Amino acid sequence: MIVLKISNASEVVASKVGRFLERLTPDSIDNAAVEDQVIQKLVENLAAEGLKGEIAAINGLDLSGDDLSVHKGLKVRKHSNF
Repeated sequence: MIVLKISNASEVVASKVGRFLERLTPDSIDNAAVEDQVIQKLVENLAAEGLKGEIAAINGLDLSGDDLSVHKGLKVRKHSNF
């Protein structure tokens, strides 16, 4: 299993839509939008390589160095098969 944590979603959104609009959106929306785009590209690329599997965006997990924390309200936000 692979865990991917995106730590600069707000900066990516700001570079795409501008600082002003980025300030108007909550960080959770920025994170979800960037995660959705990453998932879409991963699914396309992994499927093109012939790999099969599943990918999910999960709320309630936190990765910090070697520690993976599970928080109350763990929920699968988005799920895709490839």
